[in-house]
Amino acid sequence: MAGKTHTYQAELAWTGAAAEPARTYQGYSRDHVIKIPGKPDLLGSADPGFLGDAARHNPEDLLVASLAACHMLWFLHLCTVNGICVHGYEDRACGCMEETSDGGGRFTQVVLNPEVVITPGDKLDLAIGLHAQAHKKCFIANSVNFPVLHNPKVTVARD
Repeated sequence: MAGKTHTYQAELAWTGAAAEPARTYQGYSRDHVIKIPGKPDLLGSADPGFLGDAARHNPEDLLVASLAACHMLWFLHLCTVNGICVHGYEDRACGCMEETSDGGGRFTQVVLNPEVVITPGDKLDLAIGLHAQAHKKCFIANSVNFPVLHNPKVTVARD
């Protein structure tokens, strides 16, 4: 049986042209807008290290956030089907990108640091182990060519 295919669409428009055309590397705005049908627009730019606006989302931030969100959604799914009640979930994910000598670059790894709170009496060891299963199922982690590591911390809710 073949798997389902899902299609995702996004529109991107460079808004920096309103300030002035791109004539020199130092002189143009990196501002852009990402539009996804039926959702609020995302204001984007480059990382400030590449002359972007620090107040806007950049592609590197969005990649790290996508990995963290995908992992969380799979983890929550796996907990519910295994009878584990999750009260809280936070992650402080961190991605490392290195520039190459030719001016390009690549991510070398992303580390997820999920902190989860579950119901007292629930299966603490299973909850910790479900992070490995969530990693194996994460669509985004399965699509990148660098390691995505996770350092989960699971605690029990106080009464």
